[in-house]
Amino acid sequence: MNANTPTVAELPSLPRDEDGPVFREPWEAQAFAMTLTLHEQGHFTWPEWAERLGAEITTAQADGDPDLGDTYYLHWLKALEGLAASKNLVSADDLARRKDAWDRAAHTTPHGQPIVLPKNC
Repeated sequence: MNANTPTVAELPSLPRDEDGPVFREPWEAQAFAMTLTLHEQGHFTWPEWAERLGAEITTAQADGDPDLGDTYYLHWLKALEGLAASKNLVSADDLARRKDAWDRAAHTTPHGQPIVLPKNC
């Protein structure tokens, strides 16, 4: 991490224990890692990220999210997708195609097996 990347302690509301971030699912860790990587590559500042994530959480709470911590990474992912799209790192069409491919793959993959996406999605 570079000097401008925040420490885990500087990320308010981040689900964590004494060892660091806590992830319930692998995709949560992947979204976390992608965010840090894009920040370290200079695609957005940490204040931009914090503002986007805060806005997503505020919107979700206004829409009835009880904020029990179990939806934190859903908001994280939505913030990441929105920021990546606004920075032209991914087009809305490409993002929609990837989400559709993931949904199809998830629904056709037998339980317990890894989900594999086609290379052309």
